[in-house]
Amino acid sequence: MTGYEGRYREADGYTIAFEKFEDGGDFTPFYQGLPDDLCQSHHWGYVVRGRLIMHTPAGDEVVEAGEAYYTAPGHTDELAPGTELVEFSPTDELARTLAVVAQNLQSDAT
Repeated sequence: MTGYEGRYREADGYTIAFEKFEDGGDFTPFYQGLPDDLCQSHHWGYVVRGRLIMHTPAGDEVVEAGEAYYTAPGHTDELAPGTELVEFSPTDELARTLAVVAQNLQSDAT
């Protein structure tokens, strides 16, 4: 994914992600193939810079720089260009979700 930089650390069953999204974007298409075509991982995080919009069946939640967030499985997300965040996710849930995301990214690149 162009404009993406991520660093990860695993600790006690959680993955800690430090991520930058220079280009931003709507990540909904990357979840195709997961149940209901939605992310299947819990996330706790903090938006360092930019804006995160989480789309859920209950509605959208906008998280601005300086705000913390939680989202349950069953969401998609959209990021403003230049967004940076720190996020904590259960490693097993995240790995299953990212396996499908990686396949979708590979299909997009070909």
